[in-house]
Amino acid sequence: MSFGEREANAAADVVRRRIGNSVPVAAIVLGSGLGGLADDIDIVARIAYGEVPGFPAATVAGHAGALIAGTLGGRFVLALAGRFHMYEGHDVRLAAFPARVCHALGAKTLIVSNAAGGVNRSWQPSDLMLIRDHINLMFRNPLIGALEPGDVRFPDMSSPYDPAMADLARAVAKDERIPLREGVYAGLLGPAYETAAEVRMLELFGADAVGMSTVPEVIVARALGMRVLGLSCITNLACGLSSTPITHAEVLDATSHAAAAFQRLVRGVVARL
Repeated sequence: MSFGEREANAAADVVRRRIGNSVPVAAIVLGSGLGGLADDIDIVARIAYGEVPGFPAATVAGHAGALIAGTLGGRFVLALAGRFHMYEGHDVRLAAFPARVCHALGAKTLIVSNAAGGVNRSWQPSDLMLIRDHINLMFRNPLIGALEPGDVRFPDMSSPYDPAMADLARAVAKDERIPLREGVYAGLLGPAYETAAEVRMLELFGADAVGMSTVPEVIVARALGMRVLGLSCITNLACGLSSTPITHAEVLDATSHAAAAFQRLVRGVVARL
């Protein structure tokens, strides 16, 4: 399966039969442990990934594996509760496929979120970070291959995360009194956590946080002309910056502490779109 425009349209047709002709103002990708935002949505339809053509079931703890449609902050949205990670054995084009499907359903804005390790030494677990930019250290690109209809062959990545959307997130954070860090996200392939030497390298590269997702979705979204807002929940200090081993349970625990602030921030942004 190529996971291109034709497949995205076929998947969108199946979803549209469940949600009607409502056009989402935004699509929201919910990272590990951040799926609680779905509880804030007045749900019209909840569609298991297995029911969407091209979507496999989610297998990672903290990822519910469902596409949720409904209203948030008075606006119609799509929420993707779970991702398809390359470390699960998926192709990079599949990792980015949900962005294509949401675009086919009419979403012009993509809000991506993730759980990330803190590389910036002044930050703490449960901090929220506005993603200003990213570094693709996955060494994969979902645009490799034949040009898909509607894609830009050489998308400009000087501002992959939309400046106006970032300003909106800052305004909401200020109004809601939510502390919001800003920084650069490094995307690595995983699934092993980084070594202490790799974290020192990431510091030299200018990364503030590191994770195993997000980058493929953002690349495809930009090729399609979508606006992107990125948010990371800092779940732990990266290897070498803490004396304790990193576990996925720790990641989920940290996101649970940040979940309320994350939900208020995203709800506020959506309401102002």
